[in-house]
Amino acid sequence: MSSGPLPACYVNDHAWSQSFTVWIGSVRLMSFLSARSLRGAGECVMFNACKCRAAARGVALAVAILLLFPTVVNAQPLVSGLQGSAGSTVGPDGHLYVTEGATGTVQRINPSTGAAELFTEGLPPWVIPGLGGAVDVAFIEETAYVLVTLINFEGEPSGLTNGIYRIDGPDSHTIIADLGAFNLANPPQTAFAIPTGVQWSLEVFRGGLLVSDGHLNRVLQVTQDGAVSILRSFDNIVPTGMDVSGHTIYMARPGPTPHSADDGQIVSFGPGTGEPDLVASGAPLLLDVEFGRGRSLYALSQGQWNGDFAGSPAVENDGTLWEVNNDASLRLIADGINLPNSVEIIGTSAFVVTLTGEVWRYDEISDAPFGHARGR
Repeated sequence: MSSGPLPACYVNDHAWSQSFTVWIGSVRLMSFLSARSLRGAGECVMFNACKCRAAARGVALAVAILLLFPTVVNAQPLVSGLQGSAGSTVGPDGHLYVTEGATGTVQRINPSTGAAELFTEGLPPWVIPGLGGAVDVAFIEETAYVLVTLINFEGEPSGLTNGIYRIDGPDSHTIIADLGAFNLANPPQTAFAIPTGVQWSLEVFRGGLLVSDGHLNRVLQVTQDGAVSILRSFDNIVPTGMDVSGHTIYMARPGPTPHSADDGQIVSFGPGTGEPDLVASGAPLLLDVEFGRGRSLYALSQGQWNGDFAGSPAVENDGTLWEVNNDASLRLIADGINLPNSVEIIGTSAFVVTLTGEVWRYDEISDAPFGHARGR
């Protein structure tokens, strides 16, 4: 049986035009647009096929626009006033722990309220303002370990120890590994200016600790009793932040100066000798990598290097947070971050620690409980 001529609305769909106009007027009216279209879909059962087609197109448009222009994550300052903030971790109690290089302290921060309290003090503060001191922290079960670097080297001898400090109490610690002495006794094949190295991040691995060295281009493995060995050596790739999944290590590597986006990569490797696998690439001065829910992987870029000197940070307000895609590309989650240095993921929120003494919270980076990030 012939269906007859097309309804006029199929050719010139007034409802479709209205839906599109509402969207252009305000992104926030998306829920209204979707609800309106769905109501139209219900009406089509009672009235006519024309309205049904219009409603269906409105729903399709809503879905398409959400994919093209997804919800921007909600960013809010959580903490300010930290002194030389650098590295971070999530402790066994679910709180954030952030190092302060200027004061040789670690702050314990409630991720919900932003309330901060002193966790430990008495660690060596930085010798050169803005560089080194307590730069990262990690927990093995209930015990915290802090990475301290650049406090004793040629040109600035202090008698202090570049190494790993076990936290024994609010104002006490024990040095379990002298990384500076190890590096002096075991120089790398790559060129270097600071023989003791510039250690960057601390990560738990196989009951011990991993340490990345962005200057000596390697990752060290340290047992709880202080035995140090070289897990991996690299060319001049500048190893920075790490995360671990099972027996696989994921690591950010910004590459040599000028730390371009072409050199910025996330790689993965194990304890063996094979070449690292490329996980993602495409952002300048990548400094950290972190797993979230559902094995979503996130990467933190500080932005374009400011060019002042080797080891200087990026230009201001150029930092970005990315989700790693399956095709090794990166999807933008948040931008305009001012000098970010480390990131932690709790639930569907990212907590970014900046060199400016702040911690920022970015909510709904992924749909609970797993899902893909709401990037751009």
